[in-house]
Parts: sequence; structure tokens; C-alpha cells
Amino acid sequence: MTFARPDPLSALDTPSGIPSWISSARAEAPEDAAFFSGAALSQLHLVLECEEVPLALLRDRLALRAAAACVAFSGRPGRTAELRDAIHLLRPGDLPGPAGETCLEWRRAAERPLSVKALARALPGAAPGQIATWLDAGRGPPVTRAVMLLEAVLSEAPRATAPALVLADAALAQALGWPHLVPLLAAGLKRADLRKQGEDLRLACHRALIGSVSEAVRLSADLTRRAAHLTAVTPKLRAKGAGAAVEMFLTRDAVAPAALPLPDRAARRLCDRLVALGAVRELTGRDTFRLYGV
Repeated sequence: MTFARPDPLSALDTPSGIPSWISSARAEAPEDAAFFSGAALSQLHLVLECEEVPLALLRDRLALRAAAACVAFSGRPGRTAELRDAIHLLRPGDLPGPAGETCLEWRRAAERPLSVKALARALPGAAPGQIATWLDAGRGPPVTRAVMLLEAVLSEAPRATAPALVLADAALAQALGWPHLVPLLAAGLKRADLRKQGEDLRLACHRALIGSVSEAVRLSADLTRRAAHLTAVTPKLRAKGAGAAVEMFLTRDAVAPAALPLPDRAARRLCDRLVALGAVRELTGRDTFRLYGV
């Protein structure tokens, strides 16, 4: 797939972040679905080249959504709030549970530059050699390669939904020349789609990408504005360590005050100050065990 290279910021010019003729497309025929998913991926490619976009934060938030989808595929509730709690409120020695582990797999896969070693670290149940074989086996356009990998993994391990989707997104990113995995397919697919094969699965993945990429581009536009505001108010923060704390907010979906590089009371005051400045939001609605994010 070849991408045009206009001004990358043009991909964020529309209110939704992506042209409506892509985001509202109804692709019934396979060739139409391939065309529109390719157009959507082209827009996302431009976004990923924008220096203004907080890419680590975008990937982390998309990883949360992908994890929620995978948890739902397994028949368990997949609420993002519960997943945040499962990974951000762990105490030393605690285990995250199946849902939390799925979330950690996605976050680890998306946070490091794409490589077999990084994927093996993110997916401890998959051997590096097997991951390399799967990634090298696909042929054809990017989406086709991702579909081939997804089908191959699920045929060998039908219950390994999350690892299969992680690796399918890795194959897609690898084929597109992206340095990091971007979680896309899981959030757009339905549970029934994962039982499909061949052309039916390929069509489902093209359709899934039209919606999930459109949402990713819209989210990137929102996060870019929020990150710019957070950066702008940073000079107003007087707490020692505030700069390092802001950097955490710019790269993570959610942050617990206890995780910030400040004493506990100072961390809570900083979070309250950032909320008052409109730079971050409290994400839980609780009075205790709060989490904050851009």
C-alpha cells in the first residue's frame, strides 16, 4: 500500500478527525471494504507522523479499548473502568486476574517498538520462534497479512483471542512500516467474526478497520488538543517533580497519584491542581482510589 504525503496535520482538520466519506462508509462488497479500510489506514498513517500527537498516550488508550473488547469476547464484562482498576490499583504481590492480564498484554505490546522480542515479552504464552514464524508467513496487502495471521493463530489455539488479535495488529503495523503496534482490530470486530475464515474473515476485518481507525483518528485529535493544554499549563505547576509527573500523564491512559514521582500528599495536590486547570480529568468518580488521565 502506498501513502500520499500531504501535510500530516490535515488529517486532524475535520471535527471527527477523518473525512465523513470514510467514517460513514457502508462497505458491502469486498472490494469496497478494502478501498475504504485502505483510505482509513492512509489517514491514520498521516496522524502517526504528526509530532503534535501524543502517540504513546494514544496507543495506551487504544490498548485499553482492545483489552475491553477481548474480555467481552471471552464472555466476561469488559468495562474500561474495571480494567483500569485491575492494573492501576494493584498492590505489591497482587495478581491482576484474567481481565487485568489481558489489559497488560495489550499495553506491553503497544508501548515498545515492534519486534519479536517485545511481543514475546508482552505475550508470555507465545514462544519467540513461533511469533516470528507467524509474522513472516503472511503474504499480500497489509490487511490480508493480518487476517492470515489471525486465522493461523486461532486455528491452533481457538481460545487465544487476545494474543491472536495482538499479533494480527502487529502484522498489520509491520506491513505498513509502523514502528509500533497500534491496537485496531479488536475494537472493531464482533465475537461472531472470530469464527469466520477466508474471505468472510477478511471482509469482517476490513469493515472493522473502517470503524476502529475512524475512532482512533478522532481520538488522536481529541488527545492532541488535551495534551497541548496540559503542556501549556505545566509552567504554572510549582511542585518539585511536576515535569516528570506531566510526562506520565502524556504517555499513559490513567495514572494513580501513588504512581507519581512525588510524596503522596503532594501528588494528590498536583492532581487536584491539574483538574482545576482543566488539564486532566478524574476518571473514576470516586472519593478514594482515584485515577486521573488526559
